[in-house]
Amino acid sequence: MSGQGDPVAGSTLGLEGRIALITGGTRGLGLAIARKLCACGGDVVLNYGHSDEDAERATRSLAGLKGTATAVRADLADPRAVPQLLEKVRARYGRLDVFVHNAAGWTPMQALHADLGALREDTAAALHPLLAAAPLLPGLMRGGRGRVVAVSSTGAHRVVPGYVSLGVAKAALESLVRYLAVDLSPHGIAVNAVSTAKLDKGTTTVNREASAALAQRTPAGRLTTPADVADVVALLCTDEAAWLRGQVVTADGGLGLRP
Repeated sequence: MSGQGDPVAGSTLGLEGRIALITGGTRGLGLAIARKLCACGGDVVLNYGHSDEDAERATRSLAGLKGTATAVRADLADPRAVPQLLEKVRARYGRLDVFVHNAAGWTPMQALHADLGALREDTAAALHPLLAAAPLLPGLMRGGRGRVVAVSSTGAHRVVPGYVSLGVAKAALESLVRYLAVDLSPHGIAVNAVSTAKLDKGTTTVNREASAALAQRTPAGRLTTPADVADVVALLCTDEAAWLRGQVVTADGGLGLRP
């Protein structure tokens, strides 16, 4: 649930029948985004890399919503994976309306002791799926309703201990979003990003004191949940958001407004 109640009972935002592909869609934030779009009546394809068990659990959890959900395994580290994934979507649905790039890699490290190989891998995970998909999207997204939403992090702009690899990757991702927004706009495709801070995932928190301090600093009074971010992703997928291009929308309950 988000702070606004059960997504199943909410507005469909005009997203009924939209075909959506979500990378990293079977767990955590990706699954929350899938749940929101499926609750809005979308037909959602959940990409996952490894765990068939997670995929089965995810699709079961979405059963009974207004839309449909199916899971497709593809290791995005393989350069052939994204074209093959999009071809599967084309074969099944004939088109794609929404592409959400949520999958990410994170190797904790400090800048002065960076693992360059791991940093390259984390940056590739952020950039390569979008770069591989972009040339193919004009043929899949037609009618001026195409939406691409990338999931970023406030760590792209704020220093977080041990976060250099993902912070650099997300900063590059936000830059790529702006370039793709320009290049795909003539095809009626809007490209944007949603950025968020530390998420309250409802599981046991390793550092409860730090989480409590962040919640206290957040003007909205609590940590951001995956459902909060999913709500913003869904808004960017609507017809009414068509004039937003190349923007990074921060969904953090106002946390970033404070020093």
